Amino acid sequence: MTIHFIGAGPGAPDLITLRGRDLIAACPVCLYAGSLIPRAMLDWCPPGARIVDTAPLDLDAIIAEMQAAHEAGQEVARLHSGDLSIWSAAGEQMRRLDALGIPYSATPGVPAFAAAAAALKRELTLPGLAQSLVLTRTSGRASAMPEKEKLATFAASGATLAVHLSIHVIEQVVTELSPFYGAECPVAVVFRASWPDERALRGTLATIAEQVREAALERTALILVGPALASSDFGESALYSTGYDRRFRPRGGV
Repeated sequence: MTIHFIGAGPGAPDLITLRGRDLIAACPVCLYAGSLIPRAMLDWCPPGARIVDTAPLDLDAIIAEMQAAHEAGQEVARLHSGDLSIWSAAGEQMRRLDALGIPYSATPGVPAFAAAAAALKRELTLPGLAQSLVLTRTSGRASAMPEKEKLATFAASGATLAVHLSIHVIEQVVTELSPFYGAECPVAVVFRASWPDERALRGTLATIAEQVREAALERTALILVGPALASSDFGESALYSTGYDRRFRPRGGV
């Protein structure tokens, strides 16, 4: 039997992948992070499924649920918010399963930064302004940042930054980034992207901290920083230009 790790997406139930939805429907056991996964997704569980909210459980208890299901010959849908590849804590669970010889699969999900960009109706990489996106965070109680992974290090590149899990230290983020981007650099904070109560704040490094305080945002919000967030003065990609020779449009379509 297999443990299916599933990236459940940013929040909206219809932003889960078809593969993820079908796996939920096929598994008699579903483990989900109750603080982050919408209850509507559980409606896809088969009748009589064992549904376990893992929010109050520690790692040992979560693995015990998986092991018990495996020994009973039951497939498990393990739901994580966003995508499994970043800040999902799936890695430590997979390591435990490797040690136990329990097979597992991984299904990707829509990441929070993509949902936030969609909410803002912005492309995060624009010609001549930014061609890189850095996903990062500040140190927290659950996981400290490695010494070399400082906001200043990434800010020096001028890339668009997606700062996760850091809304509670917005003043620190502003202080560390301002010397590199300048006080007037565009910033957006998206709270609960794709959820019914989604909110988006737009400002600059000079104004965003006060906006966050006034909105009383304390968690589940993503901070986006960079000139691509507000500029309309950028070059067009050569990809669709008349004279651009490419495989599917040789000699620019002439």
